[in-house]
Amino acid sequence: MKRRLVVLGQFLRFARSQKIVLVDPSHGLTAQGPNGFSGATLTLDQQRVLFRRWTTEPAVHPHEALLGMLALLHGASSREARMLQTADLDPRAQTAQLGDRPHPVPLDPASWAVLERCLAHREAQRTDNPHVMVTRQTKSGRQPASTAYVSHVLHACGFPPRMIRCTRLLDLVNTMDPKLVAAAFGMDPEATMIYLANHVDTGRLSNPSKTAGKVTCRT
Repeated sequence: MKRRLVVLGQFLRFARSQKIVLVDPSHGLTAQGPNGFSGATLTLDQQRVLFRRWTTEPAVHPHEALLGMLALLHGASSREARMLQTADLDPRAQTAQLGDRPHPVPLDPASWAVLERCLAHREAQRTDNPHVMVTRQTKSGRQPASTAYVSHVLHACGFPPRMIRCTRLLDLVNTMDPKLVAAAFGMDPEATMIYLANHVDTGRLSNPSKTAGKVTCRT
């Protein structure tokens, strides 16, 4: 509702400036929405299916497997994946520098195997492009894969990158300190707060019997 109202307001302001309409009926209207995260996430079974798909099925395109695994296990955004370069990799330590994160991200064996498969795909194209994800359009240059290309990479698996990434962030924020997650991901601390569930786990309360049902804060 909030997004639709913003778009509607933009259109009506344009229409009024062009004298298509005389009055902007959206002026002053507001839409109240939930402050916390309200997007769709993956179930545990769906995560397992995707993990098996990207680690065991050779027919899956290497770019899909890389983008999917980085989002599923490491909370990587599409931009972090498409901007990843070979110089950002440390084969000895098996780490990758993702985006603006302050420290290299250690990759688990499954993720590193998927990365190596993507590097083999890149090597087969005989390109000097420094990026890990190289397409037919970018192999002759040095630019990263386009945003449009990356947005379609996961179509075959049936889930968008944002949904997969949000699943990981939601789990991390609700099992760890949100400030630590923000620091590790190079995010604004306020950006992680929306992923907090609207309850406090009773196992973390000093006296669950007295406070159960009374805690509604997000911290």
